Amino acid sequence: MIQSVRSVASLLLSTFFLLTAMGLSGYLIPVRAVAEGWSTFTISLIATGYAIAFTASCIITPRLVLKVGHVRVFGALTTIMAMSYLLHSLVVHPAVWVLTRAMAGFAIAGGYMIIESWLNEKVSNENRGALFSVYMVVSMSAVMVGQYIVPLGDPSGPVLFMVCTLVCSMAVMPTLLSTAQSPQPLTQVKFDVPALYRRSPAAVIGTLLAGLIASAWGGLGPVYATQLGLSTAEGASMLAIAMIGGAIFQYPLGRASDRMDRRRVMIFAGFIGIIACAITMVFGVDNRIIFFAGMLFLGTVLFPIYSLNVAHANDHAEPDEFVEVSSGLMITYGVATMIGPLVTGAAMDWFGPHALFAVIAICFAAYSGHAAWRISRREQPSEEMRSDFLPMAAMPDLTPQSAELDPRSDPAYGEQSIEDEEEPIAS
Repeated sequence: MIQSVRSVASLLLSTFFLLTAMGLSGYLIPVRAVAEGWSTFTISLIATGYAIAFTASCIITPRLVLKVGHVRVFGALTTIMAMSYLLHSLVVHPAVWVLTRAMAGFAIAGGYMIIESWLNEKVSNENRGALFSVYMVVSMSAVMVGQYIVPLGDPSGPVLFMVCTLVCSMAVMPTLLSTAQSPQPLTQVKFDVPALYRRSPAAVIGTLLAGLIASAWGGLGPVYATQLGLSTAEGASMLAIAMIGGAIFQYPLGRASDRMDRRRVMIFAGFIGIIACAITMVFGVDNRIIFFAGMLFLGTVLFPIYSLNVAHANDHAEPDEFVEVSSGLMITYGVATMIGPLVTGAAMDWFGPHALFAVIAICFAAYSGHAAWRISRREQPSEEMRSDFLPMAAMPDLTPQSAELDPRSDPAYGEQSIEDEEEPIAS
């Protein structure tokens, strides 16, 4: 295990710097926007620009790599990302920030994909699960470190943007200086959402709702914290506690879904989300203990529901279709992240900061209700057809390359015979 981690240490270090910059900018930019007096809907447009470019990069970056190679594209993307952070500090205007945030979204997604494809070349099917777990821990830790850098500086000045630029620039060093051979070209995204929906409606609708929830939280959670008077340190803790809750409870929630109809666990997760949002709306931030307990409670389902959707979709797929199914869900998720901030931003402008949790609660109710309806329409797959649940990183940003790192992408993983199984009841 130690030897396996050592072989990809430079790539993991690049991941850490890249996602530290992402965590820092993801918290800093909304806080600075609030300080500038911009409306919540305006801030949501900035988050939407990021989401559109991030999703587009998942389709465009593989073509760029095919033309000029991994190292050159990674260097160019890191430069673009660093430029975007400097432009944020040089030109403080919402229209410009929509474009510069889109630059960062495109670059982060592409950088993600290149690192993940590189990691995938370095792992074997024997150590894939262990390295996948290490990768998730590094990713989540980096995001939290970035968020906690914000309280160390002044969000209204240029220094934190410069720090973000420096950290981003550091991400390119381990990869450029690595002696590891460049990997094979990135996987072209292949997906057929209508076919995926016919195969697993609960997973596709669940993924759309998960994207709405995660993007509303990630894009406007810092705005909520700032408008309610939390310090930058408390806002960073709010985001980190929710992420920790997701990381801790992904496994027990997933294991429960392995033992029963996953849609029943989806219903349960939806109810937990509704209760957590209700607690926050009733008690607000006046009692910090109750508030942070509510954030931990919310985090237990905020991020794991995406993994539930992936597992449920793969219950209805062949083992060698994992990457294609996951890619389709990731693109679906990406489309939802374009919509979530806009809807939530408008609601927060009209009804106040607590509308954030009202919108999230409505999405959780829809998530739970749709899963309940699907139970009445279709039986669960047989035990032999069901795939294993594996947790994914407690973060909203996903690319098709991360699916290749997942142990379930190996067709031999959990190999099973389904020769005599009856077909599931049609939708």
